[in-house]
Parts: sequence; C-alpha cells; structure tokens
Amino acid sequence: MDLPVLSLTGLLTLSAYAAQGEDRLPTIPPAQYTAEQRQAAAQFEAARKVAVFGPFEPLMHSPEVMSQARAMGDYLRYHSAIGNNLSELAILLIAREWTQDFEWSVHYPIALKAGIKQEIADAIAEGRRPSMSPDEEIVYDYSIELLKNKQVSNPTFERAKARFGAKGVVDMTGILGYYSFLAMQLNAAQYPPPKEAKRLPRMPP
Repeated sequence: MDLPVLSLTGLLTLSAYAAQGEDRLPTIPPAQYTAEQRQAAAQFEAARKVAVFGPFEPLMHSPEVMSQARAMGDYLRYHSAIGNNLSELAILLIAREWTQDFEWSVHYPIALKAGIKQEIADAIAEGRRPSMSPDEEIVYDYSIELLKNKQVSNPTFERAKARFGAKGVVDMTGILGYYSFLAMQLNAAQYPPPKEAKRLPRMPP
C-alpha cells in the first residue's frame, strides 16, 4: 500500500497507531535494524520520500521481500496502464475481498480523491454491485470474476483487453495480485488499522 499522497504527519500517525497493536510481527525500531534492514529502509525512503510505514513494517522482517514489494508497488500504484482512478477501484475490491481494514482505511479516501464516487465505494464495502461507468464496470467485472471464480471468462477478458490493451490487462491483474499480497501479509500479521478508522462490515462465510 502506497501513501505519498498523505502528509508525512499523517503517515507517522498511521504508523504510531499500528505500533500500538498487539501484532504478530512487531514493528522493528530503526535502531534495531540489521545492516540489510537499514539498506532496505534507506532504499524505501529514497523511493517514497517517507520512512517505512504500514504493511511494509511487518515485511521488514524479510527486507528483501519488502524491497521487492516496494519496487512493484512503485509501478502498479502510480504508473499502471489503467490509471490511478481505476486502480483505486480494484484496490477497494481487494480490501473488501480480504476484509482488510487497514488497506480499506488508507485507500477509501484516496479512491474518493481519485474520482471514485462515494456511493460506489460504500456499495463495495457492503458487498453490493454499484452503478458504475463503462470503464469501472470492466474493471469491476474482471476483478470480481478473478477473485471469486479464480478465472476470467472469455467475454470479460476480451472486453478488458479491447479497452485497455494487453498491457492494461496484465497491469490490472498485477494490481489485484499485489494488493492481495499486501492484504495477506497484513491479515497474517494482524496489523491493526488506525483506532478511529471505520471497519469494513463483516460478511457471512
């Protein structure tokens, strides 16, 4: 999850809230970093202009994984072929699929700022299909099919490819995979969202 759109103060606040949680992979104080962790943290700050935060904190227990994840996110979050607006829609769908409160609390306001209507985001939170633009429908259908069915039907795939090209399809799949990876890491670590963050509704199994 990538947050340069937030202020440094906001990032530090998010990190401070997370550090208060009883997580399984405690945030490592920078003073206790190994040489490999110090290098990974320096590379992170050089790329993101902020210190290690959010899901990258538990990932620091494996600094090579953290660095590789950060590098992939640098592209997928900001430079994908489907654009930031639609990428945020896909990220909300991932956060909902994994019931990932931290991911949702971060990307819900980013998605609204990027142009996703609040009624669309709120419908996704509640597990409902919203009314969307044609491009949003393409991303929604592709994402839901891949997440729920573990496959994408030929009509859905061809519609996405016709609109976004082969690169766009690969990038969209990459966004879904990348943010699923982050959600899995956060859920496994029981990394908490900010205390004041609104939790996603819990869905029946």
